[in-house]
Amino acid sequence: MDFALPLVGFTVGILIGLTGMGGGSLMTPILVLVFGVSPSIAVGTDLLYASVTKCAGVWVHSRHGSIRWNIVGLLAAGSVPSAILTVFLLKKLMSLGIDYDRFITLVLSVALILTSIVLVFKSAGHPSEKSNTLNSITGVFRHHRGLFTVLAGVIVGILVTLSSVGAGVLGAAMVLFLYPRLPIIAIAGTDLAYAVPLTAIAGLGHLQIGNVDYALLGALLIGALPGTYLGSHLGNRLPDRVVRPILAACLFAVGIRFVF
Repeated sequence: MDFALPLVGFTVGILIGLTGMGGGSLMTPILVLVFGVSPSIAVGTDLLYASVTKCAGVWVHSRHGSIRWNIVGLLAAGSVPSAILTVFLLKKLMSLGIDYDRFITLVLSVALILTSIVLVFKSAGHPSEKSNTLNSITGVFRHHRGLFTVLAGVIVGILVTLSSVGAGVLGAAMVLFLYPRLPIIAIAGTDLAYAVPLTAIAGLGHLQIGNVDYALLGALLIGALPGTYLGSHLGNRLPDRVVRPILAACLFAVGIRFVF
């Protein structure tokens, strides 16, 4: 076993626990660019990795009452069916002998760059505190907020299944937009909770088509589980303004690297 893998799992696990995001955005590019794992295997393995590690974060957040289960249900209503349909699409492509690694790489690059931009805007602060304009825009959707939440889940479900990126950052951004008065800690907890079934279903779909490396998954989880538990407890101590700009810069750089 490459002993660097548990260390990577531990480091990314801490970030997941701290912010509720960063798992797919960082782990998949690291596996592809550093360890030479094929994009399809990296995505499938990372999805199962994320589903397990996020469970630890959900357990901590649920103890603190920072999960809005009604929002979790709406997001899951959109993301779970779209993830299943996307898995069937990937299976169809494989049966036709189409190599979709390059397609996944392209989706990864776009998702990473968009994710970095989202993080930069989020680092500016909570919209309920600093953006009256955003509050006015979201007010237009308040009568149909449930429907838009389900549609947000559909979008994230497709993106996550294709690239393993988006369950954390893009999901949190959509919750932040649709529910601007929700506390940041509740956004992180809610984001983690709905991401667990989404990443699990998408990961099991990739497992069925042979896109999971069990040895790689086990090595990552050895470090990830204690890392996520530790990060969840440290979340209230390390300010977002420190973590988000660094993560945004890394994601943007990796996204550009994938393009070329």
